[in-house]
Amino acid sequence: MIDLENVPLEEVFQNLHCTREGLTSHEAELRMQLVGPNKLEEQRENLLLKFLSFMWNPLSWIMELAALMALVLDNGENLPPDWQDFVGIICLLLINSTVSYIEETSAGKAAAALMQALALKAKVLRDKVYSEVDASILVPGDIISIKLGDIIPADARLLDGDPLTVDQSALTGESVAVIKRPGDEVFSGSICKQGELEAVVIATGAHTFFGKAAHLVDTTHQQGHFHQVLKSIGNFCIMTIALGMVIEIIVMYPVQRRKYRVGVENLLILLIGGIPIAMPTVLSVTMAVGSHSLAKQGAITKRITAIEEMAGMDILCSDKTGTLTLNRLTVDKYAIEVLSPTIDKEAILLTAARASRIENQIHMQFTSQKTKDAIDQAICNMLADPKEAREGVEEVHFLPFNPTNKRTAMTYTTPDGKMYRATKGAPEQILELAHNKEAICAKVHEVIKRFADRGLRSLAVGKQVPQTN
Repeated sequence: MIDLENVPLEEVFQNLHCTREGLTSHEAELRMQLVGPNKLEEQRENLLLKFLSFMWNPLSWIMELAALMALVLDNGENLPPDWQDFVGIICLLLINSTVSYIEETSAGKAAAALMQALALKAKVLRDKVYSEVDASILVPGDIISIKLGDIIPADARLLDGDPLTVDQSALTGESVAVIKRPGDEVFSGSICKQGELEAVVIATGAHTFFGKAAHLVDTTHQQGHFHQVLKSIGNFCIMTIALGMVIEIIVMYPVQRRKYRVGVENLLILLIGGIPIAMPTVLSVTMAVGSHSLAKQGAITKRITAIEEMAGMDILCSDKTGTLTLNRLTVDKYAIEVLSPTIDKEAILLTAARASRIENQIHMQFTSQKTKDAIDQAICNMLADPKEAREGVEEVHFLPFNPTNKRTAMTYTTPDGKMYRATKGAPEQILELAHNKEAICAKVHEVIKRFADRGLRSLAVGKQVPQTN
């Protein structure tokens, strides 16, 4: 299998039998027949089997047993079977299943309508002309145009031009956008945050990075909590009813010597009265109402039982910022720890802002929020005016962040001619620079641990007078 993600671009064109001028409509149609549409495959459900599945659970089994008893066993003494009980039980079963089926189907339709409304569009080069089309008709070899704000519709390799800034948080959880240069691969589902570039599609649908991950999720079959609870309740009912029936049979026939039909009718009463007949329907309707409410807010609920499972969570684990959060860092001003008696929290924020890149201190109306460094932006936004970070000082030298030093620093002078150095970064690195390291070491590590227990990321800030060290 050819590794289209890493081979040179010219080999990509050769292997896909395409050019930088794109495909023709006829070529695209032929490729569509080979690879299928650019969307994740959804398994079609058999509607009859789906309807009957609502009758296949322990509670329904008891009702079905009761119906069978009314039809087969509840006869004799020259009397016909108990048709009234049989029809009544079957009607209850049908009503329960119908209501559950309708509500879950309507929830699925609402989700499908929402997904249709959110269908991606793509700007593709076909017959040497760019046009906006549904992303589902893209095929490998297509040339697409990616610009600011676009959701990338398929896995692709970037062509010649300036680099793109791409947000991959939906795939990787990383909150900081990454730089993608010509020749690099961009993934379906990621978002272009800066730049404009052409790209050649190398994978679509289930063959994309996102599609492969979705396929792994779909192939994992696990019974949900809701079904487990219903099953437990049903099993409890079965065991208690079975025990009660055994006792009742012993009492009615050998002891009280009742007539056969009277005993069977009493057993039917025990069967029907011992189960919460309407419980599955009430639960299905309640969750369907929740599904409709979520759909109005733009949330897609594929299974209504997922609502109960979500509500029953005790702990939700997320790997990185951007997966489930606002994808934006903030500074908890009230949690700032001051380790020097000569400085306050406001001064710490100002020092941290001065140790930030100047382009990240420009007001947001001039610079796109998503193109800034997340940490610098969060710190500068804590000031009344981000421009304060450079007011009244003159930059002498700026040390950018690197994985070795794990900090940034700016050397600057004030109007009175004094020189200072502001730095911020990993607490361990800043602690090594402190003149009172031994005195504050234990306190620093205690604060880091306390912040970590709260799920907070620690950042240390320091200030130095270079002349006196």
